[in-house]
Amino acid sequence: MKNEETLLLNRRRVLYAALIGGGSAVLTSCSPRIDSDSRDSDLWAGFDERITERTLAEAEKLFGLAFSENERRQMLGGAVEESEDGFFAEQIASLKKRRAQDIPITLAPAMKFDPRLPGVSYPAQENEVVLFPEEIAALPADPADIAFASVKQQARWMTTGQITSRELTEIYLDRIDRYGDLLECFVTVTADVARAQADRADRERATGQVRGLLHGIPYGVKDLLDTKDIRTTWGAEAFKDRVATSDGAVVQRLQEAGAVMLGKTTLGALAWGDVWFGGETRNPWNPKEGASGSSAGSGSATAAGLCSFSIGTETLGSIVSPSDRNGVTGLRPTFGRVSRAGAMALCWSLDKIGPMCRYAEDTALVLSVLNGFDENDASSIDMGFAYDGRRSVSDLTIGYDPSWFEGEDVRSTDKAALKAIANIGATLKEITLPDMPVDEIMAPINIESAAAFEELTLSGRDDLLRRQIDNAWPNNFRQSRFFSAVDYVQADRLRRSLMQQTQAFFSQVDVVFGPSFENPMLSLTNYTGQPCLVMRAGFEEITPRALFNHPENDSDETLHRIPRSVSLWSSLFEEGKLIQVGRALEAELGVVNERPTLS
Repeated sequence: MKNEETLLLNRRRVLYAALIGGGSAVLTSCSPRIDSDSRDSDLWAGFDERITERTLAEAEKLFGLAFSENERRQMLGGAVEESEDGFFAEQIASLKKRRAQDIPITLAPAMKFDPRLPGVSYPAQENEVVLFPEEIAALPADPADIAFASVKQQARWMTTGQITSRELTEIYLDRIDRYGDLLECFVTVTADVARAQADRADRERATGQVRGLLHGIPYGVKDLLDTKDIRTTWGAEAFKDRVATSDGAVVQRLQEAGAVMLGKTTLGALAWGDVWFGGETRNPWNPKEGASGSSAGSGSATAAGLCSFSIGTETLGSIVSPSDRNGVTGLRPTFGRVSRAGAMALCWSLDKIGPMCRYAEDTALVLSVLNGFDENDASSIDMGFAYDGRRSVSDLTIGYDPSWFEGEDVRSTDKAALKAIANIGATLKEITLPDMPVDEIMAPINIESAAAFEELTLSGRDDLLRRQIDNAWPNNFRQSRFFSAVDYVQADRLRRSLMQQTQAFFSQVDVVFGPSFENPMLSLTNYTGQPCLVMRAGFEEITPRALFNHPENDSDETLHRIPRSVSLWSSLFEEGKLIQVGRALEAELGVVNERPTLS
């Protein structure tokens, strides 16, 4: 305990050192002063606590500014150094008072993001899901075949009395028991809860009380969504014993739909990567490498047949990346479509919740349950969700930018998927994505997350997180304290400009198709709010990718057959079109049924 206290004290000293050297803008964001007798003499030797013209001149370097001596003197009130009642002293005093206020992470900012643009029509949708008509196979004898079946098939087997929810739940609990430790994909397995919910679903079905197609279907939920009286750890050491007092909105809706919660799936700490306080979540296609993140456990468990489907979240790639790595189909819905009440806030203007499944049409079934307005989410949008699997894709136009498929670095799976999508019967159209300054609008993810976890940074408890590399959250949170509020507003204004350009780009077609990475679409559409469907496109053989704390991967030359993905994007609220095209492309590619081999 003493060593931990010393570590936290040193952190506060470093922050104060930055405060003295950083000047006015830095002062607005760093820790309060520390008494001189608590300082390390070597660290503090030569520091001048006064805020002078030199202090401001040094601070200007952080923000690309260059004021004159007279301007600096005027900011200081005309004095050589700041008086006790000057602007900066008042500002620091105000910050101290603000930091003394209790601001729970659940409290969203007064300024909220809305992806809808003035003057653009977003047609209303009826809440209706009609599935593609196809013959459902008979119940297999092998439990693994049942486990890897689609939600659509499993629901039909229960409807026809070929299997009960309890039997299906036991299949998954057995698989979790066999493979869960290998993959490190569950933080908490809620076996007793699952059995009780499954038994209730069977009792209700026996009396004709069927709540929908997810009735009795077992799922895993990312461990940043609150579950009453069950740990919700956010994947982080500092919160590993956190227990919520109520269910999050998504968990509530799944429970109301009769779904069965198998457990809480892992996520990289505070929704970054695949490293959590208890381990590193693995890719079932090659357990030597990570599952990517941050929805690592949801991707791994779904791909390994440890649940029927799972729930993931995305701020900037956390559904798309693990879906690509683990070979599942992930749907990142339109921003605001799914309530985030009772979910860990990372970035209020970017966070989204969506399903991760093995088959494209299953995402429609899950989204139909998750969708809906919620007054407890400040950014929630009231929009219905409709999907009609009977509708022909021949009525749709699919756009793609040819430049995304040019060059030696383009994956063979991307090129094969482009040929396949040309064969599904839709109209294929070449379009060009305008050159937009996407990198220049990236500020919100770090700024807002630093605000959400301010206490973690200023208390020094961010040192408890396992990952302390340069681009992990602890360092990002600290760096974000040195970002000008004026520049943040300017980046937000530029974000609106990109929203307008993106709307014009999407208005040319019904759906846009392309590689999941190596183009600006992942970042761009996260910031503008458009939905994305990421799906398996094929396989390639590669050596194991990096795994935290396991340097042996760097020299492992063994080839492993792993899945690769492509992505589909659409205008706001047009997830139904994405799933239509996704189902047709899935059938054309013919790679969706292959499973990872686990031992």
